[in-house]
Amino acid sequence: MSAIQHRYDFVMFFDVANGNPNGDPDAGNMPRLDPETGHGLVTDVCLKRKIRNYVELTKNNQPGFEIYVREKAILNQQHARAHEARKLTSAQAKAAEPEKKASKSGSSANEAEAVDEARAWMCRNFYDIRTFGAVMSTAIDCGQVRGPVQLAFARSLDPIVPREITITRMAVTTEQEAEKQKGGNRTMGHKFIIPYALYRVHGFISAPLAEKTGFSEQDLDLMWQALQNMFEHDHSASRGEMALRKLLVFKHSDRLGQAPAQKLFELIKAERAGVHDAPPRSFNDYQITVERQSLPEGLELLELL
Repeated sequence: MSAIQHRYDFVMFFDVANGNPNGDPDAGNMPRLDPETGHGLVTDVCLKRKIRNYVELTKNNQPGFEIYVREKAILNQQHARAHEARKLTSAQAKAAEPEKKASKSGSSANEAEAVDEARAWMCRNFYDIRTFGAVMSTAIDCGQVRGPVQLAFARSLDPIVPREITITRMAVTTEQEAEKQKGGNRTMGHKFIIPYALYRVHGFISAPLAEKTGFSEQDLDLMWQALQNMFEHDHSASRGEMALRKLLVFKHSDRLGQAPAQKLFELIKAERAGVHDAPPRSFNDYQITVERQSLPEGLELLELL
């Protein structure tokens, strides 16, 4: 399928209740936050992981929709597949044209051509590579790819106050541990939660970069689907109540776009609704508005949720 022909910019709102949306391993898995303002943060890597998981769940490694960055994956093994496929294609082409004379450099492609062909194979076969890009210049070199879809860090609309909750475990792991408890099997642990927070994140989709990776309309539709459903299949003890609340997409009329992304993002306001002398505890405590009258001519605003 051909690559997308329009530029897109989008704004996404999601919230968390009594959970930890993105723990910081440098802070004992406490929710990530901006220490200067107290606002909560969720990394782009965390959100991309959820998109990858949804695509892997729905497509189940169908041809063209494999996931490159996944748990326990050995990346060089995937690079080797690309080079093996390249060699097979080259051998088939050579067999189809036996009368063709060999060049001075030999019948095989030079090293740069080999990397280019391997890179193209990786884009065709791995959804997350042609979407987000990847650095594949390892010992088995497949080059680098700049992905057309990029996400910024998500930031909470208000400062957050993480709570440390003490929990107890009734069981123990080993007999030795049980003996140390002297008749009591309870052990103490801790977990962090945020009572409530609404996060906002910005995203960007480049048509020129999509042309280089082959990111198609089908891929784009799958990404919108993943954004709308990624929290539905990511529930856990620490992320029991996370939900996408709004997904607003600016569709430009051409590949390059009519306006800078930051000007478009400024048209979407998210503010506290009504009297707000108490901390926010639900999505109803906020009001999201769009200045539609200020949209540039020819630009379409899609409200996907």
